[in-house]
Amino acid sequence: MQVWTEIRRRVLVEKVPKRQICREYQISHHTLEKMLQNVEPPGYQQSPGERPRPKLGPFLGVIDQILEDDQTAPKKQRHTAKRIFERLRDEHGCSGSESQVRALVAKRRGRHAEVFVPLAQPPGEAQFDFGEAVVEIAGIRMKAALAVMSLPYSDAFFVSAFPRECTETFQAAHDESFEFFGGVPTKIAYDCDTHTG
Repeated sequence: MQVWTEIRRRVLVEKVPKRQICREYQISHHTLEKMLQNVEPPGYQQSPGERPRPKLGPFLGVIDQILEDDQTAPKKQRHTAKRIFERLRDEHGCSGSESQVRALVAKRRGRHAEVFVPLAQPPGEAQFDFGEAVVEIAGIRMKAALAVMSLPYSDAFFVSAFPRECTETFQAAHDESFEFFGGVPTKIAYDCDTHTG
């Protein structure tokens, strides 16, 4: 900033020739003109519009299609940015980075990048949640209620599928989970969206 001000003073006030200033400060004529037009350095200004994405460019259609398909998928089956990156890499040979995919997906979804809060779970505590998935049984596609009991401390989990979510399946899922784990957790946390009826 000090050099910027000094150059402007010498040209505009002291009337030192521009050619001499360019030689002394080893700057181009274009740079000098920019200095004379701006009282202080304008800083970095990104050109309007989206920056070119040479690595992701060929895959923008694939990303958009995945995000569009996710709109009709059950919430828990929608793609995370990480999963989209893995699919691009594994299925389409994309050589872009995960951070590039995350930024693009966040922009496409119209929100900020994902934020994760680390959780600490003591041994013996469990979590329970119902979800849904589209399954195919005997050639017929249908929704199934999935009951998931997990032990976050050990990353162990048990999933059972039912035709619907109700009190009976809620109880059956617990019985099957306790049998699978060989005991009853000391505490179970329930998702607030879990409904029984």
